[in-house]
Amino acid sequence: MPMTDMTDMTDSDFYDELETREPADREAQLMQALSDQVANAKDNTGWYGGTLADVDPAEVNSRAALARLPVTRKHDLIKLQAERPPFAGMNVLEPGEAAMLFTSPGPIYEFQGRREDYYGSARMLHAMGVRQGDIVHNSFSYHLTPGAWIFQSGAQALGCAVIPGGVGNSEQQAQLIAHFRPRVHAATPDYLKTLIEKGEEMKLDMSSITIAIVGGGPLFPQLREWYNGRGIQVFNTFGTADLGMVAYETTAFDGMVITEDKIVEVLIPGTGEPVANEGDVGEMVVTTLNPEYPLIRFATGDLTAITTEPSPCGRTNMRMKGWMGRADQTTKVRGMFVHPEQVAEVVKRHAEVAKARLVVDGLDGKDVASFKCESEETGDGLRESIATTFNAVCKVRGEVEFVPPGSLPNDGKVIDDIRKFD
Repeated sequence: MPMTDMTDMTDSDFYDELETREPADREAQLMQALSDQVANAKDNTGWYGGTLADVDPAEVNSRAALARLPVTRKHDLIKLQAERPPFAGMNVLEPGEAAMLFTSPGPIYEFQGRREDYYGSARMLHAMGVRQGDIVHNSFSYHLTPGAWIFQSGAQALGCAVIPGGVGNSEQQAQLIAHFRPRVHAATPDYLKTLIEKGEEMKLDMSSITIAIVGGGPLFPQLREWYNGRGIQVFNTFGTADLGMVAYETTAFDGMVITEDKIVEVLIPGTGEPVANEGDVGEMVVTTLNPEYPLIRFATGDLTAITTEPSPCGRTNMRMKGWMGRADQTTKVRGMFVHPEQVAEVVKRHAEVAKARLVVDGLDGKDVASFKCESEETGDGLRESIATTFNAVCKVRGEVEFVPPGSLPNDGKVIDDIRKFD
């Protein structure tokens, strides 16, 4: 996609002219870009050179043609990257040419290229009212994972100053907010609430924040209401470490607009076939126009529904309803993916545990992870040992609960997400 000249954009409602294109024009331009991207992936990566060996890129110029290409699943990257490190041969950019190298739970490995606003988050921030000169307090994790850098790169591209808060040290972060008076905060959905409560406890003025940008987990309605009651507009986002930003809320608060450099499909879970009707819920599959990491039909494992009706904000691209759960058992807990393989690894390290299940629920807008273990032994020492292993393997904290042997359901589930998103 062409680079955007930031001059004279600060007073515009739109980031550039791409956002208000006629839908037919956008579709024609995306399909031409798709053909070019398929050629790039086939010619310059080992993975797609194999999977697309019999494909003529010039013929991949429609959604029907795209639907005939194989799906690459995010969940499979764990195995594929282990077999062919570091990126399973899906990368055009070599590791030494990247700006940063990361690991996410799984483990899955990612990189950040050297282009300005590599993840495409400046467009998203602009749609939420963030402008040059704003101060953005960024409380996404800076440690080994790309979450914080996705938001920082976009904020800096817009001309904002960034406070690299990261996760933890809530007292110090509350002090920073009171001192620097940022207008914008970015984090997982419940973290700003934690900071505001800490600030109120310390009798600090946290009222400068009027925009909260959240991602990495579900935004529960009661939590949005809590923020709104304090004069804070909350904007939800959807993105991944591999794809960058995919969709985001605007000031219309009517679904999430798809970003201009992604082609989104919604597939029937388990079949790979497109859903029959617009608005049907299915698995989100994304093709990115990123030249350095040309992911083609990348299955996120996330459920959503799509509408082609233009947004009331004036942007004319498709919109997704929002994150509606997982198509597989992988889930997000406090912004971190947890995979069934990780649960199995915890059990493997403790012979006392015959079977286990991770149950994820929501309480007062916060994720609660309960690790239920079938075990004859139930001592506090074993409980602490399992909790330590769970934290180390899954990168999130969970409460260990012992249950009688044979009491967990025999339904094949190792992760049960019972949160409600209505």
